[in-house]
Amino acid sequence: MGRDFWVVGARWLILAAMLAAGLSEAREVAGVRMDDTLELQGRRLALAHMALKEKLFFNIYVWGLYMEQIPRVEAEAIATNSVKRLHFRFLRKIRREQLVGAFRQGIATNASMLSEPMQQGMETLLQSFKDVSKGDNLILTYDPNAGLLVSGEASGGVLIPGKGFADALFSAWLQKHPVFPR
Repeated sequence: MGRDFWVVGARWLILAAMLAAGLSEAREVAGVRMDDTLELQGRRLALAHMALKEKLFFNIYVWGLYMEQIPRVEAEAIATNSVKRLHFRFLRKIRREQLVGAFRQGIATNASMLSEPMQQGMETLLQSFKDVSKGDNLILTYDPNAGLLVSGEASGGVLIPGKGFADALFSAWLQKHPVFPR
């Protein structure tokens, strides 16, 4: 009985180690956990950056940037025609008007967003926004086969076709929040 006990125990230990190795690690900022990797449309995306947005003394949201290919420089992050995602997890209640105003102030005035087609894309994005509760998500995913998919509880959901608007949005975001060398 002693040998069988050890054999069964060893098998369980090996199984537990294999399961643990298969689980994705996660990073945590301000109590928000985001997986280091995620599978999306059969592709593996890696968490390239994660940060907390604060205003005055308030934690507003945690955001994460997922990339299929981690770039060396900012221009590669924007130009790559692969799946990429900006994921926002809100840490407090925010009215729709506040969310729209923050996007207008922070991104819509960026040079990459000033052309008429980009302004139309921005209006489509902003019109999809809803009131946000603590814990809600806003997920902006660029899919090379479709365009920018806006999802999560903070949006009514919308697809903005093509690469142009997605490039302008990611460019504006990365210029305001530099995470890669320029």
